[in-house]
This record gives sequence, structure tokens and C-alpha cells, in this order.
Amino acid sequence: MIAALLAASLHVAVLDGASDCRPIAGAEVLWRDDVRYVFVGETHGTTEAPAAFAELVCVALEQGPVTVSVEYPVQMQPTLDAFMAADSDTAARAALAAYEYGPFVHHDGRGSGAMLELLLRIRAMAKAGEDVTLVASVPDSPRVEGFRQSYAEMDRAVLWGRQAMARPKARVMVLVGRVHAEKVRRIGSPLGLPAAAHIRPEETLSLSLARQGGEAWMCLDECGNAPIPESDDPTLRGLVLAPQQDGKFDGLLALGPVRASAPVKP
Repeated sequence: MIAALLAASLHVAVLDGASDCRPIAGAEVLWRDDVRYVFVGETHGTTEAPAAFAELVCVALEQGPVTVSVEYPVQMQPTLDAFMAADSDTAARAALAAYEYGPFVHHDGRGSGAMLELLLRIRAMAKAGEDVTLVASVPDSPRVEGFRQSYAEMDRAVLWGRQAMARPKARVMVLVGRVHAEKVRRIGSPLGLPAAAHIRPEETLSLSLARQGGEAWMCLDECGNAPIPESDDPTLRGLVLAPQQDGKFDGLLALGPVRASAPVKP
């Protein structure tokens, strides 16, 4: 009985969150009419990044339609569609759990508890009548000898472009690993031109999750909590629009020291 009441209260809390945005200081600069894409480059496996991204989506919906693009394989799109269409959160979770591959099975930080909460929040927004869709953004790029990561980056950019054209009045908001959100060529790297750099820069704003210490759940030599460096000003908070890392990013999303979010089963 207690478990049922707790589950019900959590469900209500998620639904309430659909219309109860918690604005992030400085975020108003994102909603210019000429900005079609907003990228948030994160370190996978934190609690704060997916939660802050959800708040940005919530506020963006006050400006107009939003397409939310998450770093999941395109093969997972039917699963995401079933998740969004399910009659209950229980059924939605079951749809995710039924997918045999992907981030909730092969863990790299994208199948965290925080990411699941983000997905549930987006679903709640849609169920509350908001004009928001959820799409996968990792293309099924062929692996061909001699064609390196730079070709997969091009494929990502093409996919984002198609997502934008499918809903031309919607702003595309992308949560992705930091490197793919960079807007400057990586000289000497097999990655070459990051995905976001393939898109006309005047239409994009790309933010880097500030490195202000804390921990993230990630797989290095072993999987588990790992420290985040303190390479950005630890006193900053909110959204700071100013070029970062020689133009790689348009600004910082400064959330303070982050906490690790471990993998979950939906």
C-alpha cells in the first residue's frame, strides 16, 4: 500500500513538473527567433545536466514547439515513440525496458536515473498538451575501413537537419556528449569537424556543461563514479553566453559541482 502511494505521488510530481518550469538564470538569451538549434554538450552520467536540460525544454515550450533530440540510436525511435504514447508511466517504462540494446542495457552514462527522469519529464509535458516530440540522434552510420569518426559526425548533423525540417516551426534542443556539440574543427583528430559545426553557425547556440567539480558515473578503466575537473570558474551559476574554448562553444551552462547518476533499469 505504501509503495503504491509513493508511486502515485511520484507520478503526480512528474506531471506537475510539466507546467512548473524552474527557469535557469540567463536562459532568456536562447530564445532568439534566428536560433533553430540549441545544443547542450554534457558529460554523461551526472544528475544535474539532464535535470537542467529538462528545465530549458520546459521554458522553451513557452516560446513555441520543441523537438527534443537525445543521444540514443535511431534504431530506438520506435521504442521512444511507444514510450511517449503509453497510457501510463508504468507502460512507458516497460517499453524502454523491452528494448534489448541501447543505453539502458550497455551502460555509458546515458542510461542513468537522471536520464530516465528527463524522459519521463518530456513525456509528462507532451501528455499535458505541450507541443514537444522526442527523437533519437545517433545515426546508424556504416563502419567502413578508412572512413573515420568525421563521417559519423556528418551523419549526425544531417539527422539533426532532417529533424528540424520535419517540424520547421519547432526549436531543436539537443542533449549530447560535449565533443559533438563543438563548433570548431579539431585539427589532427579523426573526429575532424564535430557534428554541430556542420550546421550554419548563425542558427545554433551551443553550450558546454561547466566543469566545476563533483562526480559523474562513467566507464573508464572501470565503471563507476569518477571526478569532474574544476577547469571553469567555480562561482558561476546559470547560463553564461560568452565564447568558450576558442569558439568551440557559445557559452556555459554552469550548475556547480555535479553529482553522479548511476545506471537504472526502467
